[in-house]
Amino acid sequence: MHETEVKGILSAQNGINIYRGCTHGCIYCDSRSKCYQMHHDFEDIEVKLNAPKILEDGLRRKRKKCMIGTGAMSDPYIHLEEKLGNTRKCIELIHSYGFGLAIQTKSARILRDLDLLKKINEKTKCVVQMTLTTFDEALCKIIEPNVSTTRERFDVLRIMRDNGIPTVVWLSPILPFINDTEENIRGILDYCIEAKVHGIICFGMGLTLREGNREYFYKMLDEHFPGMKARYIEGYNYAYQLPSPINDRLMNIFKTTCKSHGILCDIDECFNYLHKFEEKNEHEQLMLPGLD
Repeated sequence: MHETEVKGILSAQNGINIYRGCTHGCIYCDSRSKCYQMHHDFEDIEVKLNAPKILEDGLRRKRKKCMIGTGAMSDPYIHLEEKLGNTRKCIELIHSYGFGLAIQTKSARILRDLDLLKKINEKTKCVVQMTLTTFDEALCKIIEPNVSTTRERFDVLRIMRDNGIPTVVWLSPILPFINDTEENIRGILDYCIEAKVHGIICFGMGLTLREGNREYFYKMLDEHFPGMKARYIEGYNYAYQLPSPINDRLMNIFKTTCKSHGILCDIDECFNYLHKFEEKNEHEQLMLPGLD
């Protein structure tokens, strides 16, 4: 890790990245792409020392309450968070100033902050987003080696459900010839149904590769899936979008299952939900689990 101080942290869309870089080791990670201009090794985490202070300054100046998002580029619950606690400090500020929270992670470490998530959700809205890609646990540990397994993330979703905290799942990416199977998709969807997730975001069955993440992805294919790199190059060359050959069939399963179980699957509707700030009235607060 290395430390830095930043001049700003809130984006125009009210998103924050508390860290820069990641140690979860997911073989497909788009955040490795050179277009993001990360001038340090991806695993050499940039710690923004003054992130909480800069966030507080930004929240104090806002005229209207809104949803604050985090986790889009760098997971807020990387390994260092256990020691540094910067994510928790930022969530405390979001709660103190009465803002909503849309937080995305692949880590069960988020359960440490369940108390704060509940407090935010009592007054406004807290949405926990979990990425699920691989139902098979052994395959998950290859594709996403240093993070909570899919089963552990499913347990987080159930705990959020039991505490009245809404959840959204990112079904992305799905790797052609590796986890783009009907069994995999149905397994993940069964988890989502049991956890009663509010919505699932899926841009299609496939992945994207850009300069930076493509090289790392192919290196990991050579290490764990011999011969697969050649298959990718033959099928996709150096394309940005790599759709699964059975995308249409898998997307039909996805959309049909979501609609039959009342799960949001329209991308625009999901993002509208994540960005819509909602302030609960006193009656709604009394109806929340554990408050009656």
